Amino acid sequence: MLAGDGLLVRVRPPLGRLTAMQAIALSDAARRHGNGQIDLTNRAALQIRGVTEQSYPALLERLIALGLTDPDPVHEARRNFLLTPDWEPSDDTARIAQDLLARIDDFPELPPKIGIAIDAGPAPSLTHVPADFRLERSESGALLLRAEGCRLGTPTSPETAAQDLVALARWFIETGGADSGRMARHKVPMPFPAQVAPAPSRSLQQLLAQAPGPFHGIPFGQLSTDSLAALAGQQGVIALRLTPWRGLILEGGTATPAHAPTDPLLRVDACPGAPACPQASVPTRDLAARLAPLVDGSLHISGCAKGCARPSPADIVLTGRQGRFDLARKARAGSPPDRTDLTHSQILALFGSP
Repeated sequence: MLAGDGLLVRVRPPLGRLTAMQAIALSDAARRHGNGQIDLTNRAALQIRGVTEQSYPALLERLIALGLTDPDPVHEARRNFLLTPDWEPSDDTARIAQDLLARIDDFPELPPKIGIAIDAGPAPSLTHVPADFRLERSESGALLLRAEGCRLGTPTSPETAAQDLVALARWFIETGGADSGRMARHKVPMPFPAQVAPAPSRSLQQLLAQAPGPFHGIPFGQLSTDSLAALAGQQGVIALRLTPWRGLILEGGTATPAHAPTDPLLRVDACPGAPACPQASVPTRDLAARLAPLVDGSLHISGCAKGCARPSPADIVLTGRQGRFDLARKARAGSPPDRTDLTHSQILALFGSP
C-alpha cells in the first residue's frame, strides 16, 4: 500500500509469532529496505514503512526466506488469521490455525479486508477486534462458529472447525459477499441456524495473566527497527507474539515493560500526522502524548478527516483542518464538530493542562 512516506509492506507471521531470530532479521531487513519504522496493526500484523519500488523485491525475498510471508501471493492473501495471543502449541487455537493453513487452497478468494479470528481459549478475547468470522467459546465451553453481525453462533468442534469455516467462506462469496466487502454488511440469511451465544469476553488483564511473557506496550503502535531488535534481544526472550492492542508479548521474557497495559498512551489513536502524511494539516502525536493522561475514555487525534488511525467513534476526537483542530465527542474523525478552529494550546487548556 502507498503512504506518504513510501510503500507500506504488511507482514503476517504464521500464528502471529516471530522467533527472536526472525524479529532481529526482520528489523535488519526493514532498516535496509525501508525507513526504519515499523507499525503494529489492530489485526496483529506488522507494517514496514518507507519501502520504495526499487527496494521492495529484495525485501520480499528476505521475508520469504525468513518464513514470514508465503511465496504464493494467493496463499498469502488468504492467510488473514488472527489468533488469541495466549495460545499454546497443543491447544485448540493453534490446532485450528494449523488445520486452516493446511486447507488454504480450499478457501475462496475473499475481499482484502476480511478477517478470521481464531479465539478458542477459555473465553473470547478478540470480541472487540475487527473480524468477519469467529471461532470462540460458548458459556458451556463448546466451540462456536459465529459470523460478524450475528449475536449467536452455531456449534462446531476442533476437528470440524476448519471445514465449517471454509464452507461459510464459500457461502459468503457465492451469495454476493464480494460486493458487500464485509460480513457485517452482508444482509443474506445464514446457511445454518445460529443458536448459541458466545461466552462473555475475557478482559485484557485476564488474557495477559495467561500469556507466556510480559506485555510491552508500544505507544501509537509504532516503533523503530532498533527498538524491535532490542526487545527481541532481551534476556530470556525466545519469541515475540503480536497482539491487536498496540503491544508485543515477549515470550520467555522477564523485563518490566516501559509501557504497561494501563498506560494512558496505549488508549490513544493518533495517525502520523504532518509532515509524515501529505493528507494531514497538523502534527498529531506530540499533542496526543500531552492529552493522554488528561482524557478519560478513548481519544482519537487525526491529521485529516479520513481518520485512518481509528475508523470507529471515540469519546473525544480531534480532526485536523487547515492547520487547526475541530473537536467532537462520541464521534469519528470528520464528524460535525462541537468546536472548531482550535489551536494546540487551546486544546490543552480546554482539558486542564497548565
